Amino acid sequence: MCGIVGYVGSRQAQNVIIEGLEKLEYRGYDSSGIAVIHDRSINTAKFKGRLSVLDNYTKENPITGNVGIGHTRWATHGAPSDINSHPHLNNKETIAVVHNGIIENYLTLKEELQSKGYQFVSETDTEVIAHLVDYYYEGDLLEAVFKTIKKLKGAYALGVIAKDSPEEMIAVRKESPLIVGLSEDGNYIASDVPAILNYTRDVYFLDNGEVVRLTPSGVEVFDFDSNPVDKEVHTVEWSVDAATKGGYDHFMLKEVYEQPQAIRETLTRRIDEDGYIKLDDIKLSAEDLNNINKIYIVACGTAYHAGKIGKLAIEKLAKIPVETDIASEFRYSDPFVDDRTLLILVSQSGETADTLAALREAKRKGARILSITNVVGSSIARESDDVFYTWAGPEVAVASTKAYTTQLIAFYMVALNMAIKKGTITKEKYFEVLDELKTLSGKVESLLEDIEAEKSIAQRIKEKSSLFYLGRGADYQTALEGSLKLKEISYIFTEAFAAGELKHGTIALIEEGTPVVAIATQKDLVEKMISNIKEVKARGAYVYAITTEGETEIKKVADEVIYVPETLDLLKPVLSVIPTQLIAYYTSLAKGIDVDKPRNLAKSVTVE
Repeated sequence: MCGIVGYVGSRQAQNVIIEGLEKLEYRGYDSSGIAVIHDRSINTAKFKGRLSVLDNYTKENPITGNVGIGHTRWATHGAPSDINSHPHLNNKETIAVVHNGIIENYLTLKEELQSKGYQFVSETDTEVIAHLVDYYYEGDLLEAVFKTIKKLKGAYALGVIAKDSPEEMIAVRKESPLIVGLSEDGNYIASDVPAILNYTRDVYFLDNGEVVRLTPSGVEVFDFDSNPVDKEVHTVEWSVDAATKGGYDHFMLKEVYEQPQAIRETLTRRIDEDGYIKLDDIKLSAEDLNNINKIYIVACGTAYHAGKIGKLAIEKLAKIPVETDIASEFRYSDPFVDDRTLLILVSQSGETADTLAALREAKRKGARILSITNVVGSSIARESDDVFYTWAGPEVAVASTKAYTTQLIAFYMVALNMAIKKGTITKEKYFEVLDELKTLSGKVESLLEDIEAEKSIAQRIKEKSSLFYLGRGADYQTALEGSLKLKEISYIFTEAFAAGELKHGTIALIEEGTPVVAIATQKDLVEKMISNIKEVKARGAYVYAITTEGETEIKKVADEVIYVPETLDLLKPVLSVIPTQLIAYYTSLAKGIDVDKPRNLAKSVTVE
């Protein structure tokens, strides 16, 4: 989940790379580094810490040259340090490598290389790549890289330069994301689109198992067997401003406030002239749906929580049994999957390693794959049979917000589309739900107009060591997401519980002053939630409730109440999650934590 940037052309590489790494720091911020070819030597600078350390150094000590690679690191092998930072070099310092991913057989390779006289200075798996390229290099960098990757096992993206090949760069994609940018003043590699948007919008989305040779004048793409590959140029439509803070203090806050527009974009583009949902990239017919006897929804983290709501929507509307599973568990559980199985994958980036592995395993068994993702051209999107793009725009903050709410909208639309095709709902019900969906963006806007309650809660919980979320039904799924947000960026231990399970052990954790967030928006379950609130209050808990406008009874038992607008119970997770996002944000802010870059986390998890 590290970030890679590379450039070969007429510009000063340092400037391009540092600017690109700024856009990729969300992928890892343990350390950063740069290597540039100048006067047939490789000049490097790399430091533990945030990118600002490298940036300040290179401003005072510029590294000139027109060919270079850079890296921002999320540590896997070896603790964050100057030595373990990328780029890594061979012993003669004539070859430099940046790497995102994991080399699974690096210990074996390291022993082989040590027996040949190579000396290792870092604890990383990446260093074996630099020495392997050196071992195979005989004047042809591309050929040396081809020979190197035949020895590597694992998932990786690479950028490689050599002082004796001063006008070329070799890049490799194997299961870790990498794009190529094309322009008249040079060519680029990057882990994600925002890194190069200031320079070009024309890109190649590399497929798994592709190798690229870049020079100032051109780009050649090959498969792992050295066969040339023709690539289609894609034009990126994101604006540069969309990938910046746009006047907000943090990306997370910006993305929270972008949710109304993101919801509208996801929804309204897919309504045809007759008012029906039109899913052009999903080709599931009524016959296909009738042939499906089981759906799995598989994802990680926040996307998994969206999948839990998706299960409720599909089962309620389309009447198809659905199981949800965590991607890292699904692929190892040997689930029963066949040609009558639909696998729905959810991933903001479309590059999540565990989710991608689940896709490939299910596809091998004959399943049909439908993906819900935000990134056009991502690996998961390209390898799926059907795709729903959420069109949320770039999401940079580690703590996902607008990606989550647009994933919910995606699930509601997919469920409605399935239901009307299968005939499991009437047209009246179909349009009732769809019409309510259209109101959600405005209702989210109204929630964002008054955030004083969330700010106040943040001040009161910032010093707490633990907090609990409670909910039932769809509210329990929202509680899971709210809990994750708070722990991600505030470092407060928090856990979500199905409120009915309190009596089965959890209530033992409640003591005087324990903060509890109780989510109670589901009409049929409000009375039971009131009983649960009373149970924790009797043990000393201080209860913050999130409920629907017009609900009067909860106010009598909770200490404080946040109200969300009325809508259908099925759709309330889109609204009830907003206060939990704001509570998490303002708690992190109150504690002086870097909201966008919480410790030990990265945005896109491209390692297992």
